[in-house]
Amino acid sequence: MWLTPEEVSQKNALKLWVTEKSNDYFILQRRRGHGDSGGKITGMLVGALDTVLDSNARVAPFRILLQVPASPVSWVIASGESFLLILSPIYITISEVQKHWKWLDQNLLPYMAVFENKQDAASFAQGKVKGLIAEEVLAGQAALEDDPARFREVLARFEQRFGLPQQEKLVAHYSCCCWKGRVPRQGWLYLSTNHLAFYSFLLGKEVKLQVPWVEVTGMEQTTLGLMTDVIRVRTRQKQREFSMFLNVDEVMTVMTQLADLALRRLLDSGGLEVQSIEKAESTSALPNPVIISVKSKKAFQLIDLAQRDELVDNLTDRLRCLHWRQAVFRGNSQRKKSLVTLNFYTLSPEEGDGVSDEALRNTVLTESLITTFQTGQSQSPNHKTTSEQLKVRLWEDHFEEFGRGVHMFRTDKIRKLVAMGIPESLRGEMWLTFSDACSSLSAHPDYYSDLVSRSMCETSVATEEIERDLHRSLPEHSAFQNQTGISALRRVLTAYAHRNPNIGYCQSMNILASVLLLYTREEEAFWLLVTVCERMLPDYFNHRVIGAQVDQSVFEELIRERLPSLSESVPDLSPLASVSLTWFLTLFLSVLPFRSALHVLDCFFYHGIKAVFQLGLAVLDANAAELSTSTDDGQALMTLTRYSDKKKIELCNPACVCVCVFVGSFLEQVRDDDEPCVCAEEAGPAGHTHITTLINDAHEKFGDLTVRQLEKMRSRHRIHVLQNHEDTTKENTLRLVSPDVSLSQEDLSSLYDLFKTEHFISLYWGDGVCREVRAGGRGYTESYHVDRAQFKSLYLLLTPWPCGPHTDTMAQRTFALLDQNHHNRISFTQFSRWLDTLYCEEFNEKVRLLYRLHIPPALTENEDQSSAGKNPILSTNRPLYVDLPNGTKHRLMPYCFISEAEFVFFLRQREFVQFCKTLCCMFHGDSAENELFQAIAMVTSLVLQIGEARNKGRRPSGAEPEEGKSPDRAASDPAEVEGDWTVSFEQILASLLTEQALVNFLERPVDLNHKICSAKEKQYQTRSGLLMIQSKTR
Repeated sequence: MWLTPEEVSQKNALKLWVTEKSNDYFILQRRRGHGDSGGKITGMLVGALDTVLDSNARVAPFRILLQVPASPVSWVIASGESFLLILSPIYITISEVQKHWKWLDQNLLPYMAVFENKQDAASFAQGKVKGLIAEEVLAGQAALEDDPARFREVLARFEQRFGLPQQEKLVAHYSCCCWKGRVPRQGWLYLSTNHLAFYSFLLGKEVKLQVPWVEVTGMEQTTLGLMTDVIRVRTRQKQREFSMFLNVDEVMTVMTQLADLALRRLLDSGGLEVQSIEKAESTSALPNPVIISVKSKKAFQLIDLAQRDELVDNLTDRLRCLHWRQAVFRGNSQRKKSLVTLNFYTLSPEEGDGVSDEALRNTVLTESLITTFQTGQSQSPNHKTTSEQLKVRLWEDHFEEFGRGVHMFRTDKIRKLVAMGIPESLRGEMWLTFSDACSSLSAHPDYYSDLVSRSMCETSVATEEIERDLHRSLPEHSAFQNQTGISALRRVLTAYAHRNPNIGYCQSMNILASVLLLYTREEEAFWLLVTVCERMLPDYFNHRVIGAQVDQSVFEELIRERLPSLSESVPDLSPLASVSLTWFLTLFLSVLPFRSALHVLDCFFYHGIKAVFQLGLAVLDANAAELSTSTDDGQALMTLTRYSDKKKIELCNPACVCVCVFVGSFLEQVRDDDEPCVCAEEAGPAGHTHITTLINDAHEKFGDLTVRQLEKMRSRHRIHVLQNHEDTTKENTLRLVSPDVSLSQEDLSSLYDLFKTEHFISLYWGDGVCREVRAGGRGYTESYHVDRAQFKSLYLLLTPWPCGPHTDTMAQRTFALLDQNHHNRISFTQFSRWLDTLYCEEFNEKVRLLYRLHIPPALTENEDQSSAGKNPILSTNRPLYVDLPNGTKHRLMPYCFISEAEFVFFLRQREFVQFCKTLCCMFHGDSAENELFQAIAMVTSLVLQIGEARNKGRRPSGAEPEEGKSPDRAASDPAEVEGDWTVSFEQILASLLTEQALVNFLERPVDLNHKICSAKEKQYQTRSGLLMIQSKTR
């Protein structure tokens, strides 16, 4: 099998290979000991290795090397085992190796003899081998790479070993060693969509390891002793090392991508959420293609799919079902919104003076604002005109030579033209072309106007924030000192907030949109904003600015790599990285002079985010000497900040450092090439720096920084940033819950992890609807919620009193009691208060909870008829509003919010019977079961007698109400009106207190920590088992 040439060293071969044949350029080798049957030690060693190692880790028995005469370096170009066949390795005989050797000798070696330079001959041979590989792929010989039968076998073992449902998709698996201390264990590493799993069975000992990606806090390639290909995976509890991979770089890439996608999907409501699936036209180059569009406005094309039609139909049905569930989950709030169609006008900016303010708010501009409003810079008109004309002429020459529009060639010449600054007359067009926003504009001709008509009549948190920031957007520019520019900015930002409610509006979007409106039409500015927020700067513009924080962390790593002298002088780079946050959020618009910032924006639309990284490194490099000599963080910050003598800011004042951090003294002196010179005093001791010079320096020094490198670094750092946010969220939640419960901090923290895991399990293998709660974000103070099925699972795991067949009914009633707002979800606060009552409260509160589980709203008519706790005459018509003794009405709230004075609901006779049945189910299996049954019999008899006496002693019709009891209160419970048997909570509580056995049972301490540890072990198996049963019954 031909292989992509891979460099090897003959000196380090350790005598493991025996040369069979050789010539000037090629060597045929056999692995030492392979095929030996005479009992030699080498043959035994090779046989032992082949037995212990799996098929992927075994070394090929034959190989052909390409060598350059008199050079110690060779290249493997063919092998007796295909390293490309990861799932199904194929061994070939010596006759097949001889076939490759014969082809090289007859077809390639004669041509190589023509070359005078031996290195050129070797390069020719490498290119020919790569061509052979390409021909094999085109001929379909590489189809064996994906062996469906073998993969199904591996998938079955994965599901069997870890007990995960079919919804858990296996992505890849690798042979490796997992280190436990200094002891390696050979096994298999499984990488799925939500988990990292390892399995080993060696010398009769089985080892299983299962780590959700959401718990991973970091991954890195490191060295462990003599092992250089170690991947270290860190979680909050421990770290694990994996090594002995065939291709450690490939494994690291796959692991990083899977962890990144899982964390974005689960923790940040991002990732690859599918929006549409469609079939494309089949061609010879792209057979049977399918295009999948995701939420981030990216698209993936899959080709050569078997059973394409069936696959597309199934995915479309599942996507339609998911969208329907999400629409139902959102409730009626969106359907209640009334849409009012407005009449819109189109006019140029200069016509705005004669239009009323109301009409101007509904006017879509057809020209850029710069055509009417100037920047207000003090420049010589002749100088500016000459410079603009020169730039336009250079761009026109480039258009004639390399084309114009999206099909224009990107050359080094155009890079230099962009660094010089795009002419104002071409800036909007080039921004649209470089960013490809023009494609979205052409594909959606009426989208913006329709969006404006729907959004301008609505009010939300985003629109309120937009209104506050409208007059803070480029206030020094004349275009935003009147209603024309303000109205256009309002429409663009409001339309985008309506288009993408997950982002809505974030600060710094107004600054970017203002600049876009200056040089493009209103609709074009909208699509440019869409491109920046959703594709060029993903995750930047949300309430947590995750993307900017990730890039800030990446920037800190780049400082250490690219500016080692600065990082050595300033060990703590966090203050410098903090200064850069505003650079990334505003693309230098808030820290550079306006015309200089436009150059940066030109480079950003041409190069992407790497232009911002390169420029940031260049700024620090230009100030490296001063930063290195700074004595503290304040002085380092002041080096990058503007020091104002007029305000007499003292260095020791931390507040003024925070104020000044947004405007750099160095950046303030960066000038556009066309700006006229100023006096030396204003320029400062260092003078001005031209923005074109700074951009060119950034390209020369850091131009090797690629987008691919940045994306790899982003994936690694995003894990750390998102986990830090999760830690902060957990701390805030526990701090809010702790004062209201008596649970220990350790138990509360463990409960939070258990609650969060249950939430994630639903996202792993459920329909993912609960994630919309987190995405909606601003209306909820807590990040995680569980629905009825999830709560039932937690109830079964954590309840101190299992009720046998009645447990499911009690779980349903408890959820109904906690979910008073009928949102079909409960928060961690409600969950923790419920458990606090069960494990930490006194006897009275535990009985109160049981009492409330047998009256509305916990008890309803919708319970299963066969349920052990079903009462055939229960009615939900009993009022959820009761009259208090003071004559006021009060709505029944969850038990944990009700004071003793408010607790006035009476229990009917049959409801009391169900209450007793629940107690009997709780006692079943207890060591004191007989004594408890006798006690509950005594309590039941006593309460029934109390109820009869109460019913007989009830006043006759027309009598005066009892003293201290209002007429309204007397009729608050239909049971009293109808004359039925009833009993109050106080009477039941007093009766239970007469039996010490019952008191001891309910007050018996239960080890919550033990319950939590047991729940963590069973949580996955419980939910996966239920899902497997559900999948089989469908």
